[in-house]
Amino acid sequence: MLNQGPDLKDLFDMFNRGHAEKDAGSAARPGASLADKMPQWSRRALVILAIVAVVVLGACYWWFHPALNLQSMQVWTWIIGICVVGLLTLWVAAERNVMRSKLYRKLMIIPASPIVAFVLGLLLSQPFFPGNAERYASVLSTTDGVFAEDIQQVDYSEVPVIDRDSAILLGNRAMGSIPEYVSQFEIADTYSQINYQGRPVRVSPLVYADLFKWFANRDSGIPAYVLVDMVTQEAEVVRLEEPILYSDSEPFARNVDRHVQLSYPSLMFDQKSFELDEEGHPWWVYPVQRRTIGTFGGTDIYAVVLVDACTGETDFYSVEEVPTWVDRAYPSDLLIEQYNWSGMYENGWLNSWLGQEGVVRTTPGTNGQLGYNYIAQGEDIYLYTGVTSVTADDSSVGFILVNQRTGESHFYPVAGATEASAMASAEGQLQNLRYQATYPILLNVAGQPTYFVSLKDDAGLVKMFAMINIEQYQSVATGSTVEECQEAYLSLLAADGLLSEQEAADASVTVEVSGTIATIAQAVVDGNSHFYVTLEGDETIYDFALPGLLEIVTYQPGDQIAFRCGEKSEEAVTVTVSDLL
Repeated sequence: MLNQGPDLKDLFDMFNRGHAEKDAGSAARPGASLADKMPQWSRRALVILAIVAVVVLGACYWWFHPALNLQSMQVWTWIIGICVVGLLTLWVAAERNVMRSKLYRKLMIIPASPIVAFVLGLLLSQPFFPGNAERYASVLSTTDGVFAEDIQQVDYSEVPVIDRDSAILLGNRAMGSIPEYVSQFEIADTYSQINYQGRPVRVSPLVYADLFKWFANRDSGIPAYVLVDMVTQEAEVVRLEEPILYSDSEPFARNVDRHVQLSYPSLMFDQKSFELDEEGHPWWVYPVQRRTIGTFGGTDIYAVVLVDACTGETDFYSVEEVPTWVDRAYPSDLLIEQYNWSGMYENGWLNSWLGQEGVVRTTPGTNGQLGYNYIAQGEDIYLYTGVTSVTADDSSVGFILVNQRTGESHFYPVAGATEASAMASAEGQLQNLRYQATYPILLNVAGQPTYFVSLKDDAGLVKMFAMINIEQYQSVATGSTVEECQEAYLSLLAADGLLSEQEAADASVTVEVSGTIATIAQAVVDGNSHFYVTLEGDETIYDFALPGLLEIVTYQPGDQIAFRCGEKSEEAVTVTVSDLL
């Protein structure tokens, strides 16, 4: 048999061994060239690069703290980014190395697979995918309610008269009265509306003014929060016995977002809120999300994580077990989105675009923002917003109330004006004063669904109030006090035939007072003149506000006077007068 010599494979092996030995010898020789040393350096560089990559990824995870959950879009952003880099690397390697081009192209399947999975997950989560429209429509279960039975008759001692913007102005004024805080801290823009000890209030923590102020105060923490009563318009800076150590303004380990996410790495959190328990202790409330449709669709809340703002201790609760002092387990924006899903897809995805039979949506707000407000009922805060047809501009078909702690939702079929129309109607009633109306809140006045708005001047101060009947929004009553506005509104309802004279009288919360003036004094409050009157044999101080009660300037001590005012309680010191008789 003839010796055929080495085959092609043997020649390649001999060639590679010879090159390896030559490279090793060349690199070992003194004065070896840079080209000879490159193979050895490349191996070291890969090891160093791998170590650096692990350290950088670990640091990025700690700093950005994404939820380690495949339903999180933030995680998929990272995955897609890494896969794209891998694809580009393999593509460049395949173009430059012809011998291994096929191998590199086959390896591209590995980073391409997650990208394909992401696209499929997106498609499976869309409303047009078969069966998904019905699932979207049922994420928020809404039942019909009866307005007069479900909504409590208005208690004017608990009606919020200021909005968030006014609360911010009042909070800044209160902060300015404490110079040692002003130099080191600012007020966060949180201003969560909560029901605190039976009162609607807005609360917001202080934050470090800047990085240097944080460095100087980080050991002692944040000493206070701001509390604004939305009824009395009183604002105070509440000093804490135990300071807030976990907040947004902490840049490192005590940053509250980082702290809670690293404590629960796999949970997806929605918009947090700052709240107080009934003892005034501060907490951060973190709603926990889940996806109910496909991979990324149908966001809902199934639990809440409470973070003690002072100690950083955390507690996990299912929605059914959340303590009653918690007001905002469900974020407002999410509830609006969920109701719009049900309004859009109740009759199927195709109907939402073509026939649009029965398609409704929540009424829009001003300046392109979502339109909603809050109502305090018992221990809970309810989100309120109007509902309109997708083809209607200035009329509503009803409104919804959603309990922000439990997610319980009710629809009330009351056709009438949208909130924007009511605001315009109130502003038009006093157009010569150029007041701006706040977003309405909903009241039950003698069984009548009623919009209540405050009217502010250019400085953002509340000057007057207005009530607008939802069903007949041309019926507008105004007053310089809530009681005065209420009396004018009841009279208007009686004149329009919506209430009888007896029903209007029964709904009135004012009483008639008469007597001899003992003292009378004038003061200016927020730019408005007030006359404070006491009567002989009566310790109550009666507040006559101008310009609504201008006739009071004609009275002197010793004169007989008769007027209407709010009912006096045993604790009442100052009572606002609504009308002179």
